[in-house]
Amino acid sequence: MYQDRFQYHDYYLVEELLTDEHRLIRETVRAFVKKEVTPIIEDYAQRAEFPRQLIKGLAEVGSFGPYIPVEYGGQGLDQISYGIIMQELERGDSGIRSTASVQSSLVMYPIYTFGSEEQRLKYLPKLATGDWMGAFGLTEPNHGSDPGSMVTHFKDMGDHYLLNGSKMWISNAPFCDVAVVWAKDETGTVRGLIVERGMAGFSTPETHGKWSLRASATGELVFDNVKVPKENLLPNVKGLKGPLSCLNSARYGIAWGALGAALDCYDTALRYAGERIQFGKPIASFQLQQKKLAEMITEITKAQLLVWRLGVLKNENRATPAQISMAKRNNVALALEVARDSRQILGGMGITGEYPIMRHMMNLESVVTYEGTHDIHLLITGLDITGINAFV
Repeated sequence: MYQDRFQYHDYYLVEELLTDEHRLIRETVRAFVKKEVTPIIEDYAQRAEFPRQLIKGLAEVGSFGPYIPVEYGGQGLDQISYGIIMQELERGDSGIRSTASVQSSLVMYPIYTFGSEEQRLKYLPKLATGDWMGAFGLTEPNHGSDPGSMVTHFKDMGDHYLLNGSKMWISNAPFCDVAVVWAKDETGTVRGLIVERGMAGFSTPETHGKWSLRASATGELVFDNVKVPKENLLPNVKGLKGPLSCLNSARYGIAWGALGAALDCYDTALRYAGERIQFGKPIASFQLQQKKLAEMITEITKAQLLVWRLGVLKNENRATPAQISMAKRNNVALALEVARDSRQILGGMGITGEYPIMRHMMNLESVVTYEGTHDIHLLITGLDITGINAFV
């Protein structure tokens, strides 16, 4: 069985900025990942299958809606706690973090923030326990970075809404029990609907043939004259503000999560460099390998400080969407570079399933694109600092 030898690296003692509760949460989730995730994840990635048996454990360690109030089944934790959970999960695998991130930020968050009290009480407790799993429908086959051009739509039929259209690249879709779907009403206004499995005309075909996020279930949401009860409309938001606010929460979690993947790659490379003997001495003694390792830990340290500060701002409700975009873009790009340099240190061994690096690298090629592409986040920063919109 695979032995998880991971050790956390904290060059600037960022841990001293955390509370005792933060440290306890981190150790709890880390222990879960070491016991339940890393021993099996390579096998599931090779088989392109999501390990559904992990869902209950993910719920038990507070991965689903950790910042949702206790009265709705959440943990009532702060935003730094949420980030730490995402970091530890993605240290195991990006796909596992994606499952928790979608459940928390893209399903539970909009129901809590924009839903009615009846919707909160109906859905959130079961989502928090993992009894129900959720998906988020925004991206369409022809509309990704431009969600305002979506064609999925619904009509008011008097006693219900009639929903038609499709969504693509949807995490959790193949097994979701509910989906928060964003569609246009008859006036062209984007609204949110809660669609439940079993509604006639609603199907979730799985996406196959992926080279990335292989241990995550990805699929489509297809709506063919689906009758949605009127009480399933999210009443408290109109327009793109709804889905974009969800993406802000998810992007924040990704900024922490990608750091977890980077730490796992760095830890693997550092240990391997100390153990691998060439020319009669460990390769860690060679200048070029030390250069790679030193640059990796430098960038990781900067990323750790970035998400910690962002977490403080989130807790104070002062974090802007542009600040979140910067962190998501920076940390995913950093994680990809760390994965690539780590793979080089391991040489040929770096491409095998005996080590996690190639799996992380492939996963991160999806993470750098979803929840806003690398380039889109750069333009968000550009708009914020210049006041000029370069999107159109």
